[in-house]
Amino acid sequence: MMLAFFNLGAPEIILIALLAVLIFGKRLPEIGRSLGQGMVEFKKGLAGVKDDVKDAVDSTKDVASAARNAGQQTPPATTPPTQQPPSTPQV
Repeated sequence: MMLAFFNLGAPEIILIALLAVLIFGKRLPEIGRSLGQGMVEFKKGLAGVKDDVKDAVDSTKDVASAARNAGQQTPPATTPPTQQPPSTPQV
């Protein structure tokens, strides 16, 4: 069975894992923990952005609905009369 991860086979993935253990050694659990915490913080931030976007969309819908309802209750808008320039008396 061949694992396909960025076109890497099982032997390449095992080799990379062994190199990581040799290079990082005892710090590997600490690195994994900090990566996990980073992912959790990223997901929280992403959820916050999703909530902000949802709130903005909902408020836009509310404003549009209120405008639509207000337009139905008021008479149609008319243009204000334009003022005529004062006429000059003819001599």
